[in-house]
Amino acid sequence: MKRKILAELAEWKKDGAGKTALLIDGARRVGKSYIVEEFARTHYKSYILIDFNRISDDIKDLFNRSLDDLDTLFVFLSGYYNVELHVRESLIIFDEVQLFPKARAAIKYLVADGRYDYIETGSLMSIKRNVQDIVIPSEERHLKMYPLDFEEFLWAIGNETLMDVLKKLFELKTPAGQALHRKAMDYFRQYLIVGGMPQAVYEYVETRDFNKVDKIKRDILTLYRADITKHASGYELKVESIFDEIPSQLNKHEKKFKLNSLKKDARFRDYEDSLFWLNDAMITNICYNSTSPDIGLKLNATRHTLKCYMGDTGLLISHAFDENGIVSEELYKKLLFDKLEVNKGMLVENIVAQMLTASGHKLYFYSNPSSNDSDSRMEIDFLIAKSKISTRHNISPIEVKSGKNYTLTSLKKFMKKYRSQTNIPYVLHSGDYKEEDGITYLPLYMTPLV
Repeated sequence: MKRKILAELAEWKKDGAGKTALLIDGARRVGKSYIVEEFARTHYKSYILIDFNRISDDIKDLFNRSLDDLDTLFVFLSGYYNVELHVRESLIIFDEVQLFPKARAAIKYLVADGRYDYIETGSLMSIKRNVQDIVIPSEERHLKMYPLDFEEFLWAIGNETLMDVLKKLFELKTPAGQALHRKAMDYFRQYLIVGGMPQAVYEYVETRDFNKVDKIKRDILTLYRADITKHASGYELKVESIFDEIPSQLNKHEKKFKLNSLKKDARFRDYEDSLFWLNDAMITNICYNSTSPDIGLKLNATRHTLKCYMGDTGLLISHAFDENGIVSEELYKKLLFDKLEVNKGMLVENIVAQMLTASGHKLYFYSNPSSNDSDSRMEIDFLIAKSKISTRHNISPIEVKSGKNYTLTSLKKFMKKYRSQTNIPYVLHSGDYKEEDGITYLPLYMTPLV
């Protein structure tokens, strides 16, 4: 599948390879190994892929004893993998490098040697057990890899042109019109329910069978549970309890994560590591409450007030509707044709969080539950900052609406109270593009263009 990250890899090879190694971090099954090997095949004369999930003791011993003799290291690797290495024309891939931290620590010496290029891939890269007892090399350039975004999903199902048209309409501030809007929303709903995990997308492209797609997503969820048991040692039960609670928390009107739903009198400090474990594993996207909607969203973020979204909305559907062990074909079709009676708000808000994250935004929301001042009492789903900061009008509030009938009380309060800070107020909805009363209404499929 065509992925945008390939262009970033090519840019690194042009400007950074030889001076840095590239570390690609992402959730399990997001396609890291596949894309790096594809890049190696098309951009290098030869490559070696060292899979630390299946590494032999001979290779482990090599990293333990040969870092002061790199000539021997490279001769052994070349012979073991039967690959001829060419100076400045070969790539060595450390796949699932978190499983053997000593190899990651060796990057410092390998990059300094300068003969070959290095890409590391992994999950759970910042989990404590995967970085203990090693010095993290400063020669690493980090790159995060996410599930397929909406445009990549369109490419996968054979539509290479729609997103270019939507970008042009966004720039011109023009509605798509009834026919094109309906078509784009149909594609968006397919993306919503299939998600962006490459295996699930591939199965959907090949079969259009939702049962088969759902089984693949459930296999991925099972893998995530196994990772929790294996890698969250010491607090795996807390991590799993949060993981299981995500759908019901998102199904509430106020989607802030309430720890007392896990355990009476639960305290944030007791669950903090567990929440951030899921975020570090890129299984979830955490959205923080920023108490002041100004240019320092991060500076004003409160770590104990947050929303916890699934990293992939397709996985959220399989995670949420699991009474019978599999989401039925009928339920998927109701979602596809927008006929599902349950609260779609959690799915739509989750996909917006996923799309904003894939577009490079950090996630923040605004919540003021003031009981004394009704003008200050408001909830804004997301806040994003302008790319170029100025003295005023830097923050765009975003409200997400899944239905056709809705009110904008909080958004209008926000625009009045924070007039000097507000850039463009957005409503992301199922309707077409329009501007009204100083608010820009965007169809949900234009979320990546914000």
